[in-house]
Amino acid sequence: MKKLEIVIRPDKLDELEEVLDNEKSNGVMITNILGYGNQKGYKQLYRGAEIVAKMLPKVKVETIVPDEVTERIIDQVVKKISSGSYGDGKIFVYEVEDAVRIRTGERGNEAL
Repeated sequence: MKKLEIVIRPDKLDELEEVLDNEKSNGVMITNILGYGNQKGYKQLYRGAEIVAKMLPKVKVETIVPDEVTERIIDQVVKKISSGSYGDGKIFVYEVEDAVRIRTGERGNEAL
């Protein structure tokens, strides 16, 4: 099993959910976050003063999926979410040792 941690622009969340639904991802955790990477924020004028806003709003989506669908999800996310500009986001992939469904005690892929 793999944990996918996908950080994207907030306006791309619907497209990401569509990809995950199409690939039968059983559940997601969504968190609103602030951060910056290569994009380094943006500058704006406020009452004549230049303000640099470094922290940009992002959305972090976490899901655990079977090994066999991991690459398909990554390929689809890159294809559908990418605009080709800074700030599109990142995907982090982690190995998951085990998962346990508390209600039934099921383990591994069955717990997903």
